[in-house]
Amino acid sequence: MSYKLLSSPLQGFTDFKFRNTQNKIFGGIDTFYSPYIRLNGKLKIKAAYERDILPENNIGLEVIPQIITNNADEFLFVADFVKQLGYKELNWNLGCPYPMVTKCGMGSGLINSPEKIDTILNKVHIESDILVSMKMRLGYENAEEILKTLPILDKYPLKNIAIHARIGKQLYKGGVNLDAFQQCVENTKHKLYYNGDITSVAKFNEMQERFPSIDHWMIGRGLIADPFLPLMIKNNTFEYPENKLEMLHQFHNTLYKGYSESLSGATHILLKMYHLWEYFIPLFEQTPKALKKIKKAKNIKNYEKAVQEIFYNEGF
Repeated sequence: MSYKLLSSPLQGFTDFKFRNTQNKIFGGIDTFYSPYIRLNGKLKIKAAYERDILPENNIGLEVIPQIITNNADEFLFVADFVKQLGYKELNWNLGCPYPMVTKCGMGSGLINSPEKIDTILNKVHIESDILVSMKMRLGYENAEEILKTLPILDKYPLKNIAIHARIGKQLYKGGVNLDAFQQCVENTKHKLYYNGDITSVAKFNEMQERFPSIDHWMIGRGLIADPFLPLMIKNNTFEYPENKLEMLHQFHNTLYKGYSESLSGATHILLKMYHLWEYFIPLFEQTPKALKKIKKAKNIKNYEKAVQEIFYNEGF
């Protein structure tokens, strides 16, 4: 059975610099979802959001823009904006679990309001021909929330619903709820994509066996932690390439150069790189000592020295 691998968006990580670098060095992802566009009540697109989805910044990539909102007018405004850039699809984020989002009734905090979801989708489908897809969790408080929302979603010609098999208040803690995802499979007419804890080839194979009807699989944090993973899944191999360190070195240097050029000041650059290292340091044998050196680097010179030492100690 053929399948597609998708990059689930992660705010602050999977921007166009990351997407281009991952695709060029490692590959394996068929479609990238951009981190969400948020308007905060103002019908204006921030320059950073626009820059992230500009076609010239995503050459050779299949990218789907995403919005997070609980307002139909915002949805329509962003739909018109992305259409002008040549996009035909807009993904609606009902999955973000963070309290600063959910307490505003957005992301996974909107799943328990099927009437509001209905009102927004109705207006969007009447006033725009944009193709709508969904990115959801099972709910915020419990997995029953999505089961009450699916009948509403069945009223609309959605392209697909990607479901992260956790509830919002879990954030990223605890395990995924595979039984609840199976209930979703059985209770919607829409095509479902699976998202959640695909962190290894073995885990992917396990999920594929559990859900044989699913042919689109989203990788979120697993992609940042292991950019080799998508191609390893496609090749069904458990072995890293012989030039693993060389590829990681190129990956780091390309991202570091890109963020150094776009971010203002050493503090922002070092923080950005530290958060990336938090994810992919397990690819090296020196955890957690190596990460501690990265964290302690208070200036560019010390950071570069710490990185050089990590690769040297790995035998690069």
